[in-house]
Amino acid sequence: MLYTIVTFGCQMNVHESEKIAGMLENIGYSYTDSKEAADIIVFNTCAIREGAEDRALGNIGNLKRMKKANPNKIIAVAGCMTQQKQIAEKLFKTFPFIDIIVGTHNLYSLPILIKEKQEKNKRIFSNVESGEVCENVPVSRTSGENAWVNIMYGCNNFCTYCIVPYVRGREMSRKKEDILNECKNIISCGKYKQITLLGQNVNSYHAPDYENGNFADLLKSICRLDGDFKLTFMTSHPKDISDEVIEILASEDKILKELHLPVQSGSTKILKAMNRKYTREHYLYIVDKIKNKIPNIRLTTDIIVGFPGETEEDFNDTCSLIEYVKYDGIFAFMYSKRSGTVAENMPNQIPDEIKNFRVNKILEMEKQIQKKKGI
Repeated sequence: MLYTIVTFGCQMNVHESEKIAGMLENIGYSYTDSKEAADIIVFNTCAIREGAEDRALGNIGNLKRMKKANPNKIIAVAGCMTQQKQIAEKLFKTFPFIDIIVGTHNLYSLPILIKEKQEKNKRIFSNVESGEVCENVPVSRTSGENAWVNIMYGCNNFCTYCIVPYVRGREMSRKKEDILNECKNIISCGKYKQITLLGQNVNSYHAPDYENGNFADLLKSICRLDGDFKLTFMTSHPKDISDEVIEILASEDKILKELHLPVQSGSTKILKAMNRKYTREHYLYIVDKIKNKIPNIRLTTDIIVGFPGETEEDFNDTCSLIEYVKYDGIFAFMYSKRSGTVAENMPNQIPDEIKNFRVNKILEMEKQIQKKKGI
């Protein structure tokens, strides 16, 4: 039996696809890169932007012919799109050739759902409202010398543009002991040179099995593990990054001198509308602190242009912030309405042509900065 996985979205989804692969291999499937040859195809979807949803829908729609040619082929859809009940129901109704729909909170039940589909030959819709941390899930790692390690799930920040808290739930931190054991296993197998810790906001990690087990403490504990490896993490929220984390980032040789610190906008007015909980001035204060402590830091960021109400002056504030910080890399996006978020119904939505102009200007600025740095 053969499987293939189509992954959309962030590093969290990439790692969850590795877990899906591990679960499938654990019940007897082997990997193929051919959708035609696969006995089961799993789409791991993303809902963070409209474009990601459109790509997923287009790819799923293209399987109608394959399913007709081979009715025994199982098509499963998972990920953030399927955790939105109205979207999941629409998928189930629009694409009758989808066999299994499973949400983010019960993804680990996929082997059981596959068995149920095979035994009863009925379509399965499995979407639960909340979940819990599930340990000991098999992983088939596919990211070269890098090993992803989730330290927490969900988000409590509720930025007004973001759907993550609604599809991933509230923050849940893994036990420190479980994280350390996973890291030890990764190091001992000798295949991986880098460990990347994952969380929607790693800075708010708090070990449920340690009274004072914050993110800084976790970083120190992993760095004390024996072995030849480098450590990095994503993503950091500017409002929560502590002096202790900056100090550890500067002093620990095992930690890569790089930091992804999403600013989203250089305008304090827009940051407030986004519910980011920091100002332009505070963000730059953090950046200066980091650069003074770690002059060789590689600093990257995320920027959203065209957020509702963003004026030319607000956009210029973002441009001037980029000029000041001189990021080594920028992930720039046009604001995309997400159903169920606060920003969806905000007034003064920005026309697409203005968004296009602004995002291209940001990308050109990034190109010029990298050219001057010789990147």
